[in-house]
Amino acid sequence: MTPAENTASRSFVLLQVGERRFALPADIVTELAPPVRLHTFPHTAPLVSGVIVRRAHIVPVYDASIVLTGKRIPAHRFYLIARREFGKTSEFSAIPVDGECELATGQMQPAAPSHPKYVAGTLQVENETLDVLDFEALVTSQSTESTRAGDSETRA
Repeated sequence: MTPAENTASRSFVLLQVGERRFALPADIVTELAPPVRLHTFPHTAPLVSGVIVRRAHIVPVYDASIVLTGKRIPAHRFYLIARREFGKTSEFSAIPVDGECELATGQMQPAAPSHPKYVAGTLQVENETLDVLDFEALVTSQSTESTRAGDSETRA
């Protein structure tokens, strides 16, 4: 690999949700945490399943399994903690994952126009092509779609 090719490579964390694997850019991932008590509360955010307390921070947990796999996964082995950016501020958020995570390096390819907006691109790992998730787009697109669906149900 030439130095120019090496600089184009990025690191990704590969995660398991249900029976599918996905990738997240490693630069937003802060840690893989063991399962801890999930605190639930009444809310209207469709992907928020509750919060966990991690390193003296309250961390919202976004369970996107229904979006990513088509079904809700009841048990999770770990929480992948990632950083979300809001302009000049950031917050830690958690994604429940079902299996071991691993680190991979590669070049992300652009996503096809047919991919959902929360897929930033694809990553080839051995013989498998993984969707690289844009976590912020995943969370905001589902909130917007759910709000629109609720509005149309209210009007019907």
